[in-house]
Amino acid sequence: MINFFRKKRKKMADDNKALKYARYAIGEIILVVIGILIALSINNWNSKRIQKLKENLLLSELNKEFKGNKVQLDTVLFYHKRSMKSVEYLLSRLPIKNIKTENLDSLSYHLWYLGFTYTFNPSSGATNSIMNSSTIDIISNDELRQLLVGWNDVLLDYQEEEVLARDNYQTHLKPFEKKHFYYSQNEKNWLNDSRIDLTRKIHYNIS
Repeated sequence: MINFFRKKRKKMADDNKALKYARYAIGEIILVVIGILIALSINNWNSKRIQKLKENLLLSELNKEFKGNKVQLDTVLFYHKRSMKSVEYLLSRLPIKNIKTENLDSLSYHLWYLGFTYTFNPSSGATNSIMNSSTIDIISNDELRQLLVGWNDVLLDYQEEEVLARDNYQTHLKPFEKKHFYYSQNEKNWLNDSRIDLTRKIHYNIS
């Protein structure tokens, strides 16, 4: 038996088959490695593709949400600016020296819009969904991720200022309006009988 293997090994050596087998084995190993690398590359590419699709979906939802919020914010700002213009107009007319020369319709109009208050209540479904899960890591833009992380803080700061402004109006200005002014749909008149003195009083208190 030993002689048989010796003869076989000698024959393979003589025929150079051992080298051929070695080359074949190395070739097979290389093909297997290449196949594994290709499979890993395809899997990695597919994972990135799926992640990109998820990112695009998230960004689309965020885009819709923030666009809607911007429309609401623009509306709130419009009304705030209108109220501010009414305040500026009334301040420019005070103190009223001669009520007979005043445009009561304008005073009525601006006193009406002076008391309008509006709040910004943005939708936050998509934002909260992202922040309450690990999906924020899908967003590749670093700046956008930082903005989303800080969004709730910005919103809370704004809403705190909004509450303070509303409370200030309800506590100070609203009671004064109810005491000294009235509005009649028929008469279109906001000022009571002592309007001259009261408008001067408003002027001095604000100053």
